[in-house]
Amino acid sequence: MARIVQKFGGTSVGDLDRIKEVARRIKATRDEGHEVVVVVSARSGVTNELLAKAAAINPQPHEREMDMLLAVGEQETIALMAMALHALGVPATSRTGGQAGILTSPSHTRARIMRIDPAKLEDRLKAGEVVIVAGFQGIDLEGQITTLGRGGSDLSAVALAAALHADLCQIFTDVEGVYTADPRIVPEARLIPEISYDEMLELASLGSKVMQARSVELAKKYGVTFEVRSSFTQNPGTIVKEEVVSMEDVVVRGAAADKDQAKIIVSNILDKPGSAARVFQALAKAEVLVDMIVQNVGRNGIANLTFTVPRGDARRAEAAVAALLDDLGGGHVTVFESIAKLSVVGVGMRNHSGVAATVFTALAEAGVNIQMISTSEIKISLIIDLDQADRATRAVHAAFKLGEQAPAAVGG
Repeated sequence: MARIVQKFGGTSVGDLDRIKEVARRIKATRDEGHEVVVVVSARSGVTNELLAKAAAINPQPHEREMDMLLAVGEQETIALMAMALHALGVPATSRTGGQAGILTSPSHTRARIMRIDPAKLEDRLKAGEVVIVAGFQGIDLEGQITTLGRGGSDLSAVALAAALHADLCQIFTDVEGVYTADPRIVPEARLIPEISYDEMLELASLGSKVMQARSVELAKKYGVTFEVRSSFTQNPGTIVKEEVVSMEDVVVRGAAADKDQAKIIVSNILDKPGSAARVFQALAKAEVLVDMIVQNVGRNGIANLTFTVPRGDARRAEAAVAALLDDLGGGHVTVFESIAKLSVVGVGMRNHSGVAATVFTALAEAGVNIQMISTSEIKISLIIDLDQADRATRAVHAAFKLGEQAPAAVGG
């Protein structure tokens, strides 16, 4: 008997028929003798509907009230799922995030999980029940409902798997697993059977929409093995686990283009110690996530600083830096939103030469211009024009022959 955490996303529980189908799937897992904890998202479209209602009432709603409102979506799903399991004769109980023992920071709409007390869930599992937990939410020390932001339900599932010492965490979604590239862009993309935390983390942060990076980080930190698979088929998906030696056989695991990026140039600032520190302190205070950074060599006492941020943070970043310009001796802030970040990822890159040359040659032959470059042991990232993102992804995917054979499986 294993202890399994299963998470079902919004499309997996999109309507009553889907909820009933998922309930049958949960029952099948339990009938095999496993203990099952289920984490669910709001039904597809419900969160957007709630956001629209809030905007119609108040264009700038209080974040506490937004958490109160958005938490409703998952609470509807847990109750309906419990009812569906009851109809199948399966003992089940629903729990909000707070009732499941998920304690968070007090930052409304973007809380972080501080700890989980699994005692009450353990009691229900010992009683033979399936426990259905509302993803995306928890409570703070004052008992206020909080939400975890984008990808919050995945985060809830991984965190619960860690706290409950689960044998496996299954992330059910509307895709078969992790591919060498987005199949909608690269038709010959192949399913990756197994991948390391580090590679998955890079792909998650680089535009792959399968999972958010926060969830992968948490899984790596606590050693939670998880599987990404489709709730619409019985096919195996992608296992995400610790790196092993045989993974070095695969030089590049996949390619991804993040189209949700913006480039910000802070130009004509004084080239003196502390200028960059002031800029990034202001961005940190504004809770802006900064990715790639390039500072040119100062000339005549003047320098330029270029960095990338998520597109949704661009205007907040612009305002934070603009407020500093007088203290920085003048300058100007310019935002470019029509960019994308293209990346190739693979743990084997650290032991193989020529990867960068292959990337640059492929892009040159495809007529793609490179604006910024960032590298690590397992990643090369490039900023390019947004309208060239798909062509560039196909070019590097073909250059590394990722579609010609399935990547080598991870051996134990």
